[in-house]
Amino acid sequence: QGQLVESGGGLVQPGGSLRLSCAGSGFIFGAYVMKWFRQASGKERELVALISSIGDTTNYADSVKGRFTISRDNAKKTVFLQMNSLKPEDTAVYYCNAHHSIWNNYWGQGTQVTVSS
Repeated sequence: QGQLVESGGGLVQPGGSLRLSCAGSGFIFGAYVMKWFRQASGKERELVALISSIGDTTNYADSVKGRFTISRDNAKKTVFLQMNSLKPEDTAVYYCNAHHSIWNNYWGQGTQVTVSS
């Protein structure tokens, strides 16, 4: 059974940086598109960034373009989200998702990111 485990969340001041990690196991990591979502309190879950299976294509929500960078290391079965210039409105639970059009999809348990002074 596939599993995703996020880490790296925490409390940071506005303008600060955090790097989230998501480690996959139990599935063919390199065959999956990897995505980061976030869900703020009282709001719907939204897609933040995605990266293709081999890492040659990325896409970002307009709200994070130029500040967040998604990357992956298929040898280590890990996807990253580097978050710079953080704003209070980035506060949310961040979720990692492994997406495949045919095989099972997987979600991580989420990691809290709080941006506050």
